[in-house]
Amino acid sequence: MMQIEQQQQQPQQQQNQLMVQNSGSLSFSSHLSKEDEEISKSALSTFRAKEEEIEKKKMEVREKVQLQLGRVEEETKRLAVIREELEALADPMRKEVAQVRKKIDAVNKELKPLGNTCQKKEREYKEALDAFNEKNKEKVQLITKLMEVSQLVSESEKLRMKKLEELSKNVDSIH
Repeated sequence: MMQIEQQQQQPQQQQNQLMVQNSGSLSFSSHLSKEDEEISKSALSTFRAKEEEIEKKKMEVREKVQLQLGRVEEETKRLAVIREELEALADPMRKEVAQVRKKIDAVNKELKPLGNTCQKKEREYKEALDAFNEKNKEKVQLITKLMEVSQLVSESEKLRMKKLEELSKNVDSIH
C-alpha cells in the first residue's frame, strides 16, 4: 500500500517540478496548469476513494474467507471426533457422518468462489492502478510538450516584434 502511494506521488511531484520550473516563462499556461492541477486532484481523490472502497471490500471478503476457513477447521476437528465415536458405535451413526461430510463439502464449495472473488478484485485493482498511472504519465508528457510549444511561440513572438520594430524604423527613416 505504501509503495503504491509512493508511485502515485512520483508523477504528481514530477508535474509540480515541471510547473515550478516553467512557471516564469508562461503567463497563460499557469492558469491552464491550475485547472489541470485541480482536475488531477479531483481525479486523484476520486481514485483514492475508490481505492479505499476496494481495499475495504477486499478486507471484508478476506475476513469472510478467514471466518469460513476457521469454521472448516473446526468442522474438520469435529468430524475427526465423530469418526472416532462412530468406530465405537454401530451403523446408525454413519448417516450423521455422511451428513456432516456433505456440510463440509458445501462449505468448501462456498469458499472457492470467495477466494476467486478476492483474486479477481485484486487483479481489477492492479489494472485500474496501472491504467491511472499510465494516463497520469501521458498527461505529464502532454503538459511538458505544451510548455515547450508555448515557449517556442513566445520566442517566435519576440522575434516578430523585433522585425516589426525594425520595419517601423525603416519606414520612419524613409519619411
